[in-house]
Amino acid sequence: MKIIMLGAPGAGKGTQAEIISKKLGIPTISTGNILRAAVKAGTPVGLQAKSYMDAGKLVPDDVIIGILAEALKGPECANGYILDGVPRTIPQAEAMEQQGVDIDVALDLAVKDEDIVVRMGGRRVCPACGATYHVVNNPPAKEGVCDKCGAELIIRADDAPETVKDRLRTYHEQTEPLLAFYKERGKLKTVENRPSIEENTAEIIKVLGI
Repeated sequence: MKIIMLGAPGAGKGTQAEIISKKLGIPTISTGNILRAAVKAGTPVGLQAKSYMDAGKLVPDDVIIGILAEALKGPECANGYILDGVPRTIPQAEAMEQQGVDIDVALDLAVKDEDIVVRMGGRRVCPACGATYHVVNNPPAKEGVCDKCGAELIIRADDAPETVKDRLRTYHEQTEPLLAFYKERGKLKTVENRPSIEENTAEIIKVLGI
């Protein structure tokens, strides 16, 4: 199964992608990871991306989608994949189609803006190993301390209420139009937010029929 995770920042895409990935035995692909891997490997598109990054410029959509298309041809993606964080815009989605990147389902995790502001305000991140927690939904065993490596947890600047509201505005302007894009193609499935991670997972499993 080839899945795109859609939803506002803080909707739980990363958390649910990880759970579905394990259940289906397929990898989660994020643009950040494949970009770093392509640059490190020195592939032609990786070197192209590096030239933009070294110049302090944003990597253009066609280069990012080229790296994505390359990554998806790998043997680990033979049985499917989950895309998290791409596409972010209609031009990216169109570029994916032109590069032959196909998907079965665009899964939208629908969460109200006000719920996201509250949710992200409770998020805590480990600066050492990258593990994420939530003071209500997924607290660490010891308050303020990472379960995995024992480092002190932090609140990311990205999770401050004003920053979250700015990110939501960007999402509504640039990424939300993808819902109509995939609905037209008969690939959109929507999961309305539930009170817990487990309930959301159960609903996703039902919607995907897995």
